[in-house]
Amino acid sequence: MKKTFVILLLLPSILLGQELKSPNGKFSLQFKLEEGTPSYELSMSGEPIIEPSGLGFELVDMPSLLSDFEIKNTTTSTFDETWEPVWGESSSIRNHYNELLVELEQTSTNRLMNIRFRLFDDGLGFRYEFPEQEKLVYFVIQEEKTQFALTGDHKAFWIPGDYDTQEYNYTTSKLSEIPGLMDEAVTPNASQTPFSKNGVQTALMLKTDKGIYINIHEAALVEYACIHLEVNPGTFVLESHLTPDAQGKKGYMQSPRNTPWRTVIASKHAGDILLSNITLNLNEPTAYEDTSWIKPVKYIGVWWEMITGKSSWAYTDVPSVRLGETDFENAIPNGRHAANNEKVKRYIDFAAEHGFSQVLVEGWNVGWEDWFGKSKDYVFDFLTPYPDFDVVMLRDYAKSKGVRLMMHHETSGSARNYERFMDKAYQFMADNNYNSVKSGYVGNIIPRGETHYGQWMVNHYQYALEKAAEYKIMVNAHEAVRPTGLSRTYPNLIGNESARGTEYEAFGGNTPDHTTILPFTRLIGGPMDYTPGIFETDMTKLNPDNKSRVNTTIARQLALYVTMYSPLQMAADLPEHYEQHLDAFQFIKDVAIDWDTSLVLEAEPGDYITYARKEKGTNNWFVGRTNDEETRTSNIDFSFLDKDKTYVATIYSDDATAHYLTNPKGYKISKYRVTPKSKLSQMCAPGGGYAISIMEVKDKSETKGLKRL
Repeated sequence: MKKTFVILLLLPSILLGQELKSPNGKFSLQFKLEEGTPSYELSMSGEPIIEPSGLGFELVDMPSLLSDFEIKNTTTSTFDETWEPVWGESSSIRNHYNELLVELEQTSTNRLMNIRFRLFDDGLGFRYEFPEQEKLVYFVIQEEKTQFALTGDHKAFWIPGDYDTQEYNYTTSKLSEIPGLMDEAVTPNASQTPFSKNGVQTALMLKTDKGIYINIHEAALVEYACIHLEVNPGTFVLESHLTPDAQGKKGYMQSPRNTPWRTVIASKHAGDILLSNITLNLNEPTAYEDTSWIKPVKYIGVWWEMITGKSSWAYTDVPSVRLGETDFENAIPNGRHAANNEKVKRYIDFAAEHGFSQVLVEGWNVGWEDWFGKSKDYVFDFLTPYPDFDVVMLRDYAKSKGVRLMMHHETSGSARNYERFMDKAYQFMADNNYNSVKSGYVGNIIPRGETHYGQWMVNHYQYALEKAAEYKIMVNAHEAVRPTGLSRTYPNLIGNESARGTEYEAFGGNTPDHTTILPFTRLIGGPMDYTPGIFETDMTKLNPDNKSRVNTTIARQLALYVTMYSPLQMAADLPEHYEQHLDAFQFIKDVAIDWDTSLVLEAEPGDYITYARKEKGTNNWFVGRTNDEETRTSNIDFSFLDKDKTYVATIYSDDATAHYLTNPKGYKISKYRVTPKSKLSQMCAPGGGYAISIMEVKDKSETKGLKRL
């Protein structure tokens, strides 16, 4: 990464009685210490965003860190740099903030606690810091007591607070309505631990009655428990709720140590929330000197047919497997195993023909017969293939086609077992030309009693990520803790699931507004492996026993490659379904996965989002619009295009009959010559949207016969 300029200066004039202004003066932070109790408040353009809110900790078997403080020192500074991500929504990111460091000492105990505030032009980040000291070395957190006192009963886009999963549909309601809606919002999952009628997860998206958009989240979650928020419906005060460990404790600390950052992004424009880089900027620069091995990936995979029930991960139907003892060579195949040589070769051929760089194969390794829901420790070894999966042959066949296979490591929640095999598994990948892995954590965690979002598992995910880097392996972690911008520091974290993705479309469906909310919530922390591209929406066509449907039109499936940002993008459907719609499939082949510039042309959480993105290193643009369950008209212009260049726009839109329930395959494709003066008014069907590829043409004769938009 290249810093273009950095300024670090002491600015005493910024601090006026512990007041801090953002660089553009739009935001104002007030820190107060009243009768020894610390608090903060935040305003935007004179409008309160966060009213006076408490800070501090309850500790286990020690006096709390909530009161009896005095200010030892305060320091203010400003920082301004521009850095270049390895991959991202833009090729350069400005990191500009003013900072206030408040150094506190608890007078009765002489313990030290600092609070560092960073105020950006679009919001706030703050964290607790425990310097090296004699009076507070080892301590255990009972609860972090950070508050976010809101100014009213805001509209909220939320999912239930849960220690094990984020795989819920979003509920839109007033804050006061959350307790009454919680039972309905908690839907079944393979592993879940909802903890409160008032608990919700971050990133939490809010909208005030005055039209101000607010987002609350965290950044740089390392060696700490994931935060949730408890809503007080009477006062509209949100209070932090950390994920406990098996003993009910919230965090084990040793000074010197910092907590993750708590973030508040705010704007009068919804698109500004989507374009904020606060989460990334609060993380450290990349930890790797060499990042040349980290590349964005567009892939297909042997996956969707198992998700739908058409095929099986398991090779046999035996009820019990013991690794190293079960004789798979002489076992009777069930005839439904998808990860077999011929099928994988078919996917490799399809990837090579259509320009995909990798093929994911799930169910290749022994142990799938009894992996689910058994709380089984020694469940997979991540090394031993089934008899019908020839690792060496398929490795060489893929290489001959210019394609790599993508590894799959399902842990079944047994993180201890994964660590047992991790070095051997990553070496196995390196030996067989795999450079990326999709890991999974379905089910309850082993060690038993730990949860997906507690400090123990947060440490595990970090260990797996850094260990993978030793072998130059990129990681796409499913069922892991939701991201908090760590991809800046560890850019081999090229994807996460950590939310309700496309697979749920085969389990009963996501609501049509789901993809109009996720960019405002889950994607605030980092990219999601949402696995779009489903063209056959009727699951009975794959499995007569599966009555589910995908709540989308084909046009919206194309749009998701633009609106659901990820440097790791899957064409998730079966090759034969793409071959039935090669004209629409062309957009998936063309769309970029790494960007120079990203713009939000329209946005309203829960209703619609329209993005325009410029492909890195080219003058080509791609536009995507995802729509909720209502018919809407999108109105955009093309003023972002260069005036001196000629472009052809190919529009993949819903046709007049399209509807996510009655005619999901109703689409049309139109071509136009476009300039910066062009405008588009486009109907979007219920559950629909559109996608546009805008390609620069060097020879103006290529636009002959095309109408100007």
